Amino acid sequence: MKSIIAASLLCLLMSSPAALAHSKGGTTPADGETVASIETISMDFDKPMRVTAFTLSKSGQMLATSSKQGMDMVSEYRAVPESALAPGDYTVEWRGLSQDGHPMQGEFSFTISE
Repeated sequence: MKSIIAASLLCLLMSSPAALAHSKGGTTPADGETVASIETISMDFDKPMRVTAFTLSKSGQMLATSSKQGMDMVSEYRAVPESALAPGDYTVEWRGLSQDGHPMQGEFSFTISE
């Protein structure tokens, strides 16, 4: 009986609107994509998100970026590298709070070709 109740609760949680509110849309560049160059790094969210941390790194070294969104709730977050990005592999890591206050985080990588 306990296992039936637990399974029912799990199904209910998985189908709740709150669980669906935690999905993330796409990124530009896309995860794993190779591009010739970029001017802006973007993340699109299905629901508004307050991005609290955004880091761009190459070979473990953090690179400076700027963003006009600040700590506003946004469905689109844009960051601009403060200098041109040289060819190589880059990683973006981010953290934020969803509209309902739940913490979220993610990362994606891209390559700039030579």
